[in-house]
Amino acid sequence: MLPETAADSFDLTGRRALLTGASRGIGYAVAAALARRGAAVALTGRKADALDAAVTQLRSLGTDARAYVCHQGDPEAISQLFEQLDRDHFPLDILVVNAATNPVFGPLLDLELDAWHKIVEVNLTGALLTAQAAARRMLTRQKGSIVFIASIAGIDPLPGLGAYSVSKAGILGLMRALAKELGSNGIRVNAVAPGLIETRFSAALFQDRAAYDRIVGQTALQRHGQSDDVAGAVVYLASEASAYVSGQVLIVDGGGRMG
Repeated sequence: MLPETAADSFDLTGRRALLTGASRGIGYAVAAALARRGAAVALTGRKADALDAAVTQLRSLGTDARAYVCHQGDPEAISQLFEQLDRDHFPLDILVVNAATNPVFGPLLDLELDAWHKIVEVNLTGALLTAQAAARRMLTRQKGSIVFIASIAGIDPLPGLGAYSVSKAGILGLMRALAKELGSNGIRVNAVAPGLIETRFSAALFQDRAAYDRIVGQTALQRHGQSDDVAGAVVYLASEASAYVSGQVLIVDGGGRMG
């Protein structure tokens, strides 16, 4: 029998988390899940009204939540975000890099260079800059957890999503490189790779019935996922429950990939 004083390794009371692209969908679900475990949360997004609505909803639950408008594809905006966090005395214990874009659907051979640049700038370069800024601040405290929201597309490219798949494969490489560099400083770096999750972002796959049936048909659970299905995995990687886990990819796809 466990002693009554045994600590809850999932407890995030007193921790501060920054979540990018968190006004809705997976980002918001993760923010709410971290908040329920006691974390204070800072949300970023491109639209102030959507962010304000998300923060208002979180605060109604008694959460310390705040909003920061930031475009992850803009290096100057990322720099200003962290300067503002410093002024607001919001030192980070947890970073969840979720913001991403995919403005095109089709084969790589038809991809225009502007679309490639946009996808890479937001999904990969912006993720790097955000992680750099957070990690430099975590170094002073010799602790922290960074979680990238990747995708199964980064492991097995999805038809029609070539550039997006490449960017998410890059995220997994970035995660592993940072995990090796930062581990000796007490900073853990991991990734969650969701499968098909019902969000506005994935609407095109839901509208393509053949693609939807193919993806769901390959899952052991025979269903698509919800944002809350991803949130629990992030809570685990953000908390002391995963204190000896770094450089890993946690696949959340209903059993589509095994082994």
